[in-house]
Amino acid sequence: MDKRAEQKSPSTATLWVVATPIGHLDDFSPRAQAVLTKVAVIAAEDTRVSQKLLPARDSAPQWFSLHDHNEAASIHTLIQRLLDGDDIALVSDAGTPLISDPGYRLVSAAHDHGIRVSPIPGPSAAIAALSAAGLATDRFYFEGFLSAKSSARRRRLRALAENTETQIFYAPARDLVDVLEDMLAEFGPERQATLARELTKQFETVRRGTLAELKMFVESDTNQQRGEAVVLTAGASSTNPLQAIEPMALAHELAKELPPARAARILARLSGMDRRDAFAQIERLRAS
Repeated sequence: MDKRAEQKSPSTATLWVVATPIGHLDDFSPRAQAVLTKVAVIAAEDTRVSQKLLPARDSAPQWFSLHDHNEAASIHTLIQRLLDGDDIALVSDAGTPLISDPGYRLVSAAHDHGIRVSPIPGPSAAIAALSAAGLATDRFYFEGFLSAKSSARRRRLRALAENTETQIFYAPARDLVDVLEDMLAEFGPERQATLARELTKQFETVRRGTLAELKMFVESDTNQQRGEAVVLTAGASSTNPLQAIEPMALAHELAKELPPARAARILARLSGMDRRDAFAQIERLRAS
């Protein structure tokens, strides 16, 4: 391990994790702007985007491009600047850094070296969407971006289909029709969901409905296929009306009509049973 990490450097510098607007510039907090006027270095995923947000200041900061492809190689340079006493602001193109954006390795390394890390909270598309979605907020799961390939996306959605908490997904709006089609196939057409697109911007959309209704809505309006989107889906247990069916009666019918693995998966999803227990139940019924 690096000696500096073991000794916990006495550096007085701070790594500021600064949230920036996701659309509306009035959401840029005075505290965030104040930090950006005084730090020596600003690390940003796309410096061209972030430079447009920089408040007036006496001297220009040093800009440092930090993205998925160079983060690991850049950490030493940024940590050394912090150890030398220079404050650094880590910003995202939009929203809160590290949320589906690079920066985790830098923040982790700062902690390893005993450097103060302090957040400047502010906009986050995931939390903004959740607050307006009209879905349960007591428990939620953030998935972020799904795979761009339908086969991989379907596999991941299948693994999440039985989750009981509200789920949050990011998607480029141009992919919404395909993403909603895959969600509809894996979660069922009646699953409640909310589309939150272009949040805080002029053409913002916040619309709740079933997955089938949202897919029809997006297909019928090409404007909904522009920009950035958040899709939130309700938890499985609270939205499926078939859960009222008596589990044993359902198991009997599924065992007669479907292969065991598929029957067990459907039984588990609709009844809330553990999948292994559902499979064992289906096997017992088929053997009887």
